[in-house]
Amino acid sequence: MKFYIKQKVFSWGDKFRIYDEYGNDFFYVEGEVFSFGKKLHLYDRAGYELAYIHQETFTLRPTYHISRNGADVAKVVKRLSFFTHECDVEGFGWKVKGDFMAHEYEISMEGRCMARVSKKWFTWGDTYELDISDLSDYAMVLSVALVIDAVISRSGSC
Repeated sequence: MKFYIKQKVFSWGDKFRIYDEYGNDFFYVEGEVFSFGKKLHLYDRAGYELAYIHQETFTLRPTYHISRNGADVAKVVKRLSFFTHECDVEGFGWKVKGDFMAHEYEISMEGRCMARVSKKWFTWGDTYELDISDLSDYAMVLSVALVIDAVISRSGSC
């Protein structure tokens, strides 16, 4: 299934809408404006919080935590590598690998692709296309994609 993450251009703080390939809204994301580090909330259409993402501050490598129902379920950490861009999603055993400068990457588990993420160029506001092949936990896959966007906007690369 394909989802699109579209960042609202003129908004106070981070705001994203997430919709399917037919234009139907499925989720929305709101960021906290006055906070240390990035903090994002992923909601479904009914306003139920599916995930809370918060950045760990004062670390050498970009590190983000993903929480569900008040409990940490995953930690996304950039790997130290010289020729590739990679992040580990601790807690799920997922890997994120790709060309983050070109905004093309893959989320995988044990060599099996779970999602491909690519930036749509020449759009009003940042838009990412997610082709999710494993729908078992789409909220967590979307959360990891939001973390990668936060890492890219923070430093220019993951």
